[in-house]
Amino acid sequence: MNFEFDDEQEALRASVRRFLEARAPLGFARTVWDDPRGTTDPVWKGLADLGVPGLLVPAAAGGTGGGMVDAAVVCEELGRVAHPGPVVASAVGAAGLVADLDPADPLLPDLAAGTAIGTVALAEAGRRSDWRGATTAATPAGAGWSLTGTKVHVPDLPAATVVLVVAAAADGLGVFAVDPAAPAVAPTALVDGTRRAGTLTLADTPARRIGAGDATTAVAVTVDRLHTAWVVDGVGAAEAAMTMAVDYARDRRQFGAPIGSFQAVQHLCADMLRNVELARAASYYACWALDVADRAEAHRAATMAIAFAADGLYRVGADVVQVHGGVGYTWEHDAHLYYKRLMTLQGLGGGATEHLEELAGLVLD
Repeated sequence: MNFEFDDEQEALRASVRRFLEARAPLGFARTVWDDPRGTTDPVWKGLADLGVPGLLVPAAAGGTGGGMVDAAVVCEELGRVAHPGPVVASAVGAAGLVADLDPADPLLPDLAAGTAIGTVALAEAGRRSDWRGATTAATPAGAGWSLTGTKVHVPDLPAATVVLVVAAAADGLGVFAVDPAAPAVAPTALVDGTRRAGTLTLADTPARRIGAGDATTAVAVTVDRLHTAWVVDGVGAAEAAMTMAVDYARDRRQFGAPIGSFQAVQHLCADMLRNVELARAASYYACWALDVADRAEAHRAATMAIAFAADGLYRVGADVVQVHGGVGYTWEHDAHLYYKRLMTLQGLGGGATEHLEELAGLVLD
């Protein structure tokens, strides 16, 4: 079995890394800190020119026809520079979900080209990760649909030009495309300025259904893809932060010696490496499983990856700050960008406790 990325995937990695280093390096997050979109038109267009928004879109609809392993290459590079744009929400979440439900949907070419930016509205207040029990209601209205309910923690909602809302219909869960200009949209304040989220309030809001029939399976796959993409992003962020800390430990001298020679600092660095590599192995396997394994194994792999990474990668961010000492807490130093990004990973999808309970149920069932 070959565990290496192929030549095309490595070429994609190199192209994305060069682009991000030139146009949106680590400091880019500060320049758009107060921008609700988290990106700029030139940066988004540049990523679109590289084919990033269409990674999971079939070639017939204008995409690259790739899978989650291809997306992993991009997500890791995005995490490496703590990129604040809506790539995961649109390319992995919205585009992947539409492609699964209806590859001929007219929205798909726009998502693939990046002329439309999508996101998926799953969570509801008080329900944490229970998206299956959605209370947002969808009712037929003429030739279309009408939605009523509230969705919270919608990723990259302020940047979206179309929102895919998961709502309860008479025939099961449905996915409905909504123009974010129609309902009430409010940005959500996050401790992590490299991520964006918002609340969507729907009141008899017009919508168009994507696909037909119960969409539970397609939504479940999308949830696993999003979780896995966030973990891979976290691996990129954690590895870059770890490298920063190790370099600092080599250069910073105290009591006449580099602090990296002190056993306590060495232990922190060793713990960081262990957590990064375990999260990398789990997330890479989950990406592979989502592409080729059966549904049960893919879900188990995705759940295992985020259950470990939610706490393991957060610990990396905390240890990086510890190695840097007081300077790591300052706005001017980049360590806090990684720390906050890995902190918010800890709560995505319900948090480590819920993921571990889910994993226990899968293993012990």
